[in-house]
Amino acid sequence: MPRSWLSGWQKKQKEPELEGLSVAERALVTKNGAVLLGDSVACDAFDARPLRVVTHAHADHLCGLRKSVKCCEKVLMTKATRDLAETLDEKLNLHQKSVRTLEYGKPFKFGDEKITLLKADHILGACQVLVEDAGGIRIAWSGDFRMEGTKAVDCDVLVVEATYGTPSCRRNFDVDVRQLLVDMIEKRLRGGAVYVFGYHGKLQEVMKLLRDADVQVPFVMPERVFEVTQVCEKHGMQLGPISRSTDKEGHELLDGNLPCVAFYHMNQRQHVGLHNARLCVSGWEFQKPCRQIGDREHLIALSDHSDFDGLIEYVRRTKAKQVITDNFRSNGDALAKEICKRLGVSAVAMPRSTPQTTL
Repeated sequence: MPRSWLSGWQKKQKEPELEGLSVAERALVTKNGAVLLGDSVACDAFDARPLRVVTHAHADHLCGLRKSVKCCEKVLMTKATRDLAETLDEKLNLHQKSVRTLEYGKPFKFGDEKITLLKADHILGACQVLVEDAGGIRIAWSGDFRMEGTKAVDCDVLVVEATYGTPSCRRNFDVDVRQLLVDMIEKRLRGGAVYVFGYHGKLQEVMKLLRDADVQVPFVMPERVFEVTQVCEKHGMQLGPISRSTDKEGHELLDGNLPCVAFYHMNQRQHVGLHNARLCVSGWEFQKPCRQIGDREHLIALSDHSDFDGLIEYVRRTKAKQVITDNFRSNGDALAKEICKRLGVSAVAMPRSTPQTTL
């Protein structure tokens, strides 16, 4: 990102300073989606900085990772994120000298800065990132998270995700969506195989919900979902028994329409289980916890992201004095405005999508 652009942005913001530094000097989101924290850290996309952090293994947070592994001094992530990322991208080799796995809460020192990965409730291995500089300023990136299982980071400067950052994105349901999902699957199992469609990470969350509810039917899935599930089991999730849809057992269960739950990526929804009970799990539903979308198909409002109220509450709990909303992966403009209005905190969306104006 050109420094001339950054300097111009700083002059126009007229924001309060932290230890003599404006927010744009301590954190920003670049035009290619890198979340820059402090002097050394770039998160979730490539940037020519010595440290790269990967918050989790979803594709929009793995941008330029192969280049980072080659060019950065260190690439930091949790062990679970490393294993999932390698499973989802066979071209990645994250068992190299430049890659360093960290445990939650264990600081990594680099020069005058200290980097700590903190647990985020999203998918297996997901983290928040905290950078503490020599002057004691605490700069954080939320990564993707769900508020109910995430402890907000106490910080001075915050970059926050904005997936559901508009006031219309609220899930104020008067039912337990997880229990509703379990009940629906149990009921439909009486008629044979039930197909569940979702994204990697969320599919395994549904598996765990069912096992925790003592649903003991076999789980069947295609190869890639099977591989991701094996990684989740390696890191402590008890999800078995599982089988591939291409194995003899999987064939027999699905072809015979026997009681089992078949888990498929959302992009397979138009191709499999067309005559069976089908459930799609998605966060992009705010009107009802469950909505019928086909003859035997329902949409369940299960999300691994915070809704709008959760995002606002997270920002409030961080006690951040200055906030940047991620305007690369989602529309951060609306959330920045709402943070200013509701919390009285200086907030801006980055990278900028409209002509710059003073807040």
